[in-house]
Amino acid sequence: MDWIEVCIHTTNEAVEAVSNILHEEGAAGVSIEDPAELLKERPDKFGEMYSLDPADYPEEGVYVKAYLAETDELPGNLKKIRSRVDELSDFGIDIGRGTLTQRDIVEESWANAWKQYYKPVKVSDHITIVPEWESYTPESSDEKIIKMDPGMAFGTGTHATTSLSIQALDRHVKKGDFILDVGCGSGILGIAALLLGASEVHAYDIDEVAIESTISNAVLNGVETKLIAKRNSLLEGISAEADIIVSNILAEIIVQFTDDAWNCLKEGGRFLVSGIISEKQEMVEERLIKSGFQIESVHEQDDWISISAIKQQ
Repeated sequence: MDWIEVCIHTTNEAVEAVSNILHEEGAAGVSIEDPAELLKERPDKFGEMYSLDPADYPEEGVYVKAYLAETDELPGNLKKIRSRVDELSDFGIDIGRGTLTQRDIVEESWANAWKQYYKPVKVSDHITIVPEWESYTPESSDEKIIKMDPGMAFGTGTHATTSLSIQALDRHVKKGDFILDVGCGSGILGIAALLLGASEVHAYDIDEVAIESTISNAVLNGVETKLIAKRNSLLEGISAEADIIVSNILAEIIVQFTDDAWNCLKEGGRFLVSGIISEKQEMVEERLIKSGFQIESVHEQDDWISISAIKQQ
């Protein structure tokens, strides 16, 4: 089968939305190339999952690249991608240049060659993400290993929003916790929660590909009996008493279900949200407070924000 690489030149703010669009239109994998990564110093203890080549990066903005099979549906998929990316502006998301380019790819040249750039990465005090083809020996007895195929679905731990979410889970998950993952993507957050001691995770996503990827990754990590993945729109129709709700989605989506999150949490439960560009932190905090939450803590990485909110009467 022949493939094409689709490259969208956009902004950091639009990365998650564009990545989601590409997956929903049939992408076999997504890569994010942000030039800020080339200049970044790493004062903390958490590393990188991949090595960097400056030639792969734009001078400004971000490249989001995806791989699509050349089928009869491809022209229609490309039109949908173009239209849906343009429509992001209607939701207040800055797409920057928003240009879409494509090039032919020889399957043998990319199907395995890209794997050389992905290495194990420690993303929190106790969680290390390891590509499934890499061998890795934990450095300590309390280190938890998540096996991932970075080509399977969005959410591999390499993006700041996912890392922030895992770090929040590492701080707050207690043994036996019941957790809801809203917008589960690849399932990485639910898997992390279970490895950190949660007893059960219910994961929801509106995208069937995300549900399939979550189930596959749960099997890969041996937690399939504890991670229940179902297709659902946010928390609509969900009745639960969770200890923690975690959600790594756009700020514009988070503010739509803060009331539902409040209703699905136990007293003293936490709502851990990420995917928030720094300019929209205040908007999310105001909506959380309006729903009754108290802002417990805020963390930042690469201009992205995560918020821990607690339910207290």
